[in-house]
Amino acid sequence: MFKIPAHSLRHSIFVRLVTMYIIVILPLIILGIYLYNWSYKNASEEISRNTVAQLDSYLERLNREIEWLEIQQFDMLQEGELNKIAVTWPLMDSVEKRTSVYYLLHRLTSIKSSSAYIKDISIHIRAIGKTVSASNAVQDFDKQSYNEIVSMMGRSGSRLIQQRNELHLSALSFGWKQAEGPFYLVQIELDTEKLRESLRQLNVYPGSGSVLIADEADFMLFSDENVTAKSDARNAAKAMDNRTTQMVIKGKKYHVDKVDSDKLGLSVVSYLPEATVKRPLNKFTLWAWVFAVTSVVAVIVYLTSTYRYVHRPLLLLVQRFRRMEGGALDTHIEHKQKDEFGYLYDRYNQMLVKLQMLIDQDFKQKLMMQKAELKQLQSQINPHFLYNSFFILNSLAKTGDTERIELFTNMLGEYFRFITRNMDDNVRLGDEIKHAQIYTEIQKIRFSRRIRVQFDELPKEMEWILVPRLIVQPIIENAYEHSLEQMPDEGMLRVTFVHHPNEALIIVEDNGGMVSEERLKALNNRLSSTANTDEITGMMNIHRRIILTYGEGSGIFLSRNEWNGLKVTIRIHGREANWDA
Repeated sequence: MFKIPAHSLRHSIFVRLVTMYIIVILPLIILGIYLYNWSYKNASEEISRNTVAQLDSYLERLNREIEWLEIQQFDMLQEGELNKIAVTWPLMDSVEKRTSVYYLLHRLTSIKSSSAYIKDISIHIRAIGKTVSASNAVQDFDKQSYNEIVSMMGRSGSRLIQQRNELHLSALSFGWKQAEGPFYLVQIELDTEKLRESLRQLNVYPGSGSVLIADEADFMLFSDENVTAKSDARNAAKAMDNRTTQMVIKGKKYHVDKVDSDKLGLSVVSYLPEATVKRPLNKFTLWAWVFAVTSVVAVIVYLTSTYRYVHRPLLLLVQRFRRMEGGALDTHIEHKQKDEFGYLYDRYNQMLVKLQMLIDQDFKQKLMMQKAELKQLQSQINPHFLYNSFFILNSLAKTGDTERIELFTNMLGEYFRFITRNMDDNVRLGDEIKHAQIYTEIQKIRFSRRIRVQFDELPKEMEWILVPRLIVQPIIENAYEHSLEQMPDEGMLRVTFVHHPNEALIIVEDNGGMVSEERLKALNNRLSSTANTDEITGMMNIHRRIILTYGEGSGIFLSRNEWNGLKVTIRIHGREANWDA
């Protein structure tokens, strides 16, 4: 399974392609959502307009009907025969009484027949202790109904009164003794079933319903008798401020419209389940889901195909390049498909072959150059040093100091044996430092009075580091030849070592001060330059061999020390585990 770092994944072509595809398809999805909401809003507003107009018309018709009933009711109050009965009933004979009562019954029956909303019309005549109604003829005076109606009419300013869960219209007539109460009372009981039936005619949509509300009379009539959430619906209807709103009752969302009539003190509310409002959009919703599912499938197919045919081959190529950067030149790519990546892989494989050939050629050339440089350096034994060594032997022989002659000849033999042997090009740093110490001891015999030497002990951690031969002694020789030998005062030579986990430093310093700032800068520029040079001895030779062995960052670095002399730092970079032989 190919893997790619998280920080690189953000910038990969695969992520960009997927992002671009989503950017292209996302506006279509947003447009579909917008069209759906726009269609729902328009449908909802259209339903509300139609419903509000229907409710306004319903209340207007109901108001006209109530006004008609009130006119009949007040006409009845002015009926002469009724006044006659109420005032002169004790003075009337039985025939007159019967005739007057029949006349009242006929009038009441006629009024009841004039409107479908009248369930019964009654006259409560307190003076004679009788109640006359169109449905029950003449009965004993219904004192309880009489007192309830009088009491409610005194408290309520509404035209409609609720009594025993029924709506009533009432009108009173007072005599000269008003304190004793009305002479008679005309009461019209509205037919609740007829009102409910008229409300049902408002329910033109499936699942819709209507509610007639008389706030002052504390009356509520539902078009559907089986409504279970009447109390919740009552509270929700009373809390409505707008003519159109949405409410949640018993966990179900409703589209609600309300119209008020100040004349009647009535409100009519129509409620419609939101699912019914959305029903015309069901086909649109279906196609929206089809589009959404299709889009998701398209995205998945696009992702899969892009990953398989673009991202994986490209990632494989990137990984092979990274391995090639790490030095692995045998990572050929096999690709059977004859597509663009097949062409790239084929050119990549050819590039690896050519690169391997060039590296082999360059490596062999550099290896031969290193050996040639080493042999040339070994053959260039400084005659000046050789002559001086013979002069020292001659002086020691003249003095007869056989002990120092023996020591000197042994050191000289070790010195020349290390220079002239042709074994490995790399040696342990411990052996290289030992050779440099022998050279320094030889020079101490010669300059024991003028040059003081501080040669620190090599840390044990650095003894087994493999280094190119002859990288320390030439630096010390250079310090003697170009600085210390020419000093009129006492000279100082110091060789120190610094060890770090991934770095080893060999520092050679003198107090000669013979190199100017311009010369020091020129030497550093030459050492840091990557251009080819014909110089194959001295510091440049050492610097180049260290870089070839340990890579960039290693080599020779020149600076000034606290004595104002030259400080030569040999820096060796590398993992400690790879330093040992």
